[in-house]
Amino acid sequence: MDFRRLFRLSATGLAAAVLLVSGCTSGDSSSSGAESAVSGAPTELKKFYGQKLGWRDCGVPGFQCATMKAPLDYGEPDGTEIRLAVARKKATGPGKRLGSLQVNPGGPGGSAIDYLQGYAGIGYPAPVRARYDMVAMDPRGVARSAPVECFTGKEMDAYTQVDQTPDDAAERKILADSYKKLARGCEKRSAEVLPHVSTIEAARDMDIFRAVLGDKKLPYVGASYGTFLGATYAELFPTRVGRFVLDGAMDPSLPAAELNRDQTAGFETAFKAFAADCVKQPDCPLGTGSPADAGKRMKEFFNALDAKPIPTGEPRELGESLATTGVINAMYDESAWPGLRESLSSAMDGDGSGLLALADSYYERAGDGSFTNLMYANAAVNCLDLPAAYTEPAEVEKAVPSFQKASPVFGTGLAWSSLSCAYWPTKATGAPHRIEAKGAAPILVVGTTRDPATPYKWAQSLADQLSSGVLLTYDGDGHTAYGRGSDCVDTAINTYLLEGTPPKSGKKC
Repeated sequence: MDFRRLFRLSATGLAAAVLLVSGCTSGDSSSSGAESAVSGAPTELKKFYGQKLGWRDCGVPGFQCATMKAPLDYGEPDGTEIRLAVARKKATGPGKRLGSLQVNPGGPGGSAIDYLQGYAGIGYPAPVRARYDMVAMDPRGVARSAPVECFTGKEMDAYTQVDQTPDDAAERKILADSYKKLARGCEKRSAEVLPHVSTIEAARDMDIFRAVLGDKKLPYVGASYGTFLGATYAELFPTRVGRFVLDGAMDPSLPAAELNRDQTAGFETAFKAFAADCVKQPDCPLGTGSPADAGKRMKEFFNALDAKPIPTGEPRELGESLATTGVINAMYDESAWPGLRESLSSAMDGDGSGLLALADSYYERAGDGSFTNLMYANAAVNCLDLPAAYTEPAEVEKAVPSFQKASPVFGTGLAWSSLSCAYWPTKATGAPHRIEAKGAAPILVVGTTRDPATPYKWAQSLADQLSSGVLLTYDGDGHTAYGRGSDCVDTAINTYLLEGTPPKSGKKC
């Protein structure tokens, strides 16, 4: 379990799908536009930049799908090819078309196509959808794009239940062995793609997609990990940056251990906000005292589950690990707080079904016991992008106090989850570094002050690093800001996307 997963689709409030299936069409950009978009492509990659997509109906009302080819290894462009799933919803008008707005919800491991079809393509503001083709690509290794696979459903169930707060040497060995088993499973089932799912490679794929769509510049909205993907694109192709929005920003300059510890503090900040609200409610299962008292009761409950799991109405019991995951899931969106109070109350009365459902949602586990590849892709990208936070249990033991200081409620478990890349079969190819993207158009960086997964200071740092960074602050709860109810935030972002005018840097909503 690696809590560096940085997105929740539910945070955006998924809209309902429209009812009519669109007809299948092919072609989009004029040939002159396509030629212009391909100009500047390296000679060895022109066969990819110049490819034509065969758009087809993909069974979701209003959307079309296609398959795009890219080199598996950009160092060997004439070698094996990888097939990447892409989708679009064409601009509805009125108004002049502004290009193809690529979207990515984060993860790493989140399906951009699911996000497009489930929310962005039908839930983004109508004026934005009128002027842009809404497009998405599942990044390499994710969902429909040569997905990384590691475990069977039963193996993943066992993995999610391993004790994340080991109390002795035997439990530490069991936890380390679970990470080793995940690494072996991924290597066994996904050996070919595993070394080639880095964020840099995904960003290069994005540029091929831009060219294939006929756009000279790339308009983009990335959330959470999608901000790191977008910033990486800007670093590689600064002059091709169009209207860029990076919402819920990551800080690319931080090593893995610091990222994990910062995120641990972010979840503590979010929990304190939940606790402050909870103790005011008549149904709060954590008491009606102070938020600090609520935190102590939460930790006591986790400790009780560590000692004795409770039934859930199905073969899986609710232990500390799954309960912690369920609570953390609810931290991504304050609209989940009432449901969390109810689930906690039931669990404290001996029924763990509610918290189990929250944990299953986090892991994208279906009722039949199957999982999407979200968590496998998440591990594969994280472990390739940065060297492991810690390489052996002894290092984690030394770090635990600093994580506990960052979060008395979640610190111990999140410290031990930072060991997950220690045994990865492929060596990290990335390293922490500042991203400046000199020469890029204005890049709008959005930060939420009590964001659990991407702490606000990360947005401040990224906006400062980027030579054209513009910081927009949302004083609020939950993960990311666009489309979450702030007219101030939405107006600023929409104005930038539609008119090209970013807000004044430092604007607060």
